[in-house]
Amino acid sequence: MNVAIFIMIGFLILSVFLGVQAKKGKDMNLEQWAVGGRGFGTLFVFLLMAGEGYSTFTLLGASGWAYSKGAASYYVLCYTAFAYVISYWLLPPIWRYAKERRLVSQPDFFVSKYKSPALGMLVGVVGVVAMIPYLVLQFKGLGIIVSETSYGLISPSVAICLAMICLTVYVMASGIHGSAWISIIKDILVLSVVVFLGIYLPFHYYGGYQPMFESISAAKADFLTFPDKGLSVSWFISTVLLATLGLYMWPFGFGPIFSAKNAKVFRTNAAIMPLYTIMLLFAFFVGFAAILQIPDLKGPAGDLALLRLSIQTFDPWLVGFIGAAGLLTTLVPGSLMLMSAATILTKNLYQVIVPSAKEKDTGKIAKLFVPVVAIISLFFALQDSNSLSILLLTGYSIVTQLFPAMFASLLRKQFVTKQGAAVGILMGVTTVLYASLTKTTMATLLPSWPQWIHDLNIGIIALAINVISMLVVSALTRTVSVANGHTQVS
Repeated sequence: MNVAIFIMIGFLILSVFLGVQAKKGKDMNLEQWAVGGRGFGTLFVFLLMAGEGYSTFTLLGASGWAYSKGAASYYVLCYTAFAYVISYWLLPPIWRYAKERRLVSQPDFFVSKYKSPALGMLVGVVGVVAMIPYLVLQFKGLGIIVSETSYGLISPSVAICLAMICLTVYVMASGIHGSAWISIIKDILVLSVVVFLGIYLPFHYYGGYQPMFESISAAKADFLTFPDKGLSVSWFISTVLLATLGLYMWPFGFGPIFSAKNAKVFRTNAAIMPLYTIMLLFAFFVGFAAILQIPDLKGPAGDLALLRLSIQTFDPWLVGFIGAAGLLTTLVPGSLMLMSAATILTKNLYQVIVPSAKEKDTGKIAKLFVPVVAIISLFFALQDSNSLSILLLTGYSIVTQLFPAMFASLLRKQFVTKQGAAVGILMGVTTVLYASLTKTTMATLLPSWPQWIHDLNIGIIALAINVISMLVVSALTRTVSVANGHTQVS
C-alpha cells in the first residue's frame, strides 16, 4: 500500500464519523432527517446546493469534456450561471409554499399544487428514474478516482462497493445533517485541489494559459471552436437551455431548498453561486493541459484526463489528497440523492399505496429504502459503460420534463390541470427514453432538414412535446370540468 491510499481512507473515516455524529441531539423523524427541521441558514444551504451541483462531474466530467470535446464543454459554465440567476425568483415562492404546508419532497409540491396524489406518484417515479443515471455517475466516478489514485491497488468495483456501504450507513443515521457537515470538508478540499491543479499544471507544462492554448491550437486547429456539425452552436444553445431549466428540477435539490429557515437565503446564494462556478473553469484548464501531455485517451477514457496527468506530475501523497477530494465529491451529492429517493418512495409511493401507514413510522421506512436504492444504483454502476457526461445529460433530459408543470403551478392563475400536467410529463419522458434507448437523434428523425436542426439536443424536442401536450390536454379537461358545472381547475 502507498501513502495515497492511507490519505483517502483517512478522509473516508473522518467523513463517515462526522456524518453519523451529526444526528446527535436530534429527533430523527422524517422532517428532521430529510429537510433538517427547516432550520438551515445561508452557509449550510449554500454548501448543500454547491454539494449537489459540484460532484464527481466537477473533477472528472468537466475536465474530461474539455480534453475530449473542447469548446463544447463550456455549456457547463453557461447553464449553471443562468440557473442561479433564475433561482433568485424561482426558489423563494417554492420555499414559502412548502413551509406553509410542511412539505418534505418534490412530489409533495405537485400533490399539493394540483390536488392529485396520482400526479405525485408520477413525479416521484420520474424523479427516481432520472436520479439513477446521476447516482451511477457518482459511483462510476468514485470507482475511477480511487482506482487511479491508488495506482491500481484498489479496483473500481471494490471502491464502489465500499463507498456504497459507507454512504448508506451515514445517510440512514443522520440524513441531511450528515450531508451538511461533510459538505464543509468537501468544499474546502475540492476547491483547493481544483484551483491548485488548474493553475499549476498549465504553468508547469506550458508556461501559462496563453502558451497552452497556442500549443493546442497549433496541434488541433479547430479544437477550441464549435464544429459545423455535431456539438455545434445549435447543440450548445439547446443544451444550455435544457440544463438551465433542469438544474432545480432534480428531486435531491428540494431537500436543501426546504431546509432553509427563510427566503433571503436563496437570494444571497443566487449572488454567490455564479462566482463559485469559476471553479469549473480551473477543471477545464486541467483537461486542456492534458491534451498534449496524455494524448491517447479515447471515448469514455477522456474522463481520466485529470487523474492521469496528476499521477504523472505529483508525488503519491499529493495524489492522495486529489483522490480524497474526488471521494468527497461522491459522498455529498450521493447522500442527497439516496435520501431524496428514499423520501419519495416513502411519502409519495408507499404511503399512497398503503394509506394505513402511520405518519410516525415514515422516518423508519424511508431509512429502509436507502439501501434498496443504493443497491439498484450499484448494479447499474458496475454494468454501465457510458461516459460521465452522457449519463449526466440523460438525467437532465428526463428531469427537465418536470419544469413546465412546476412553472405553471407558480403562476397566479393556474390554467394547467392535473391531467394536462401528467400527460405533458409522460409525453416528454417517453420521448427522452425512446431517443436514449434507440439512439434516435434529430438527424435520424428529419434527415433532409438543415444541419442546425440535426444538432439540436433531443431533450429540447421532448420539452416542446411536453408543453404542447400539457396545454392541449389542460384546455380539453378544463372545458369538460366547466361543462360539468365545476368552476375550479381539475
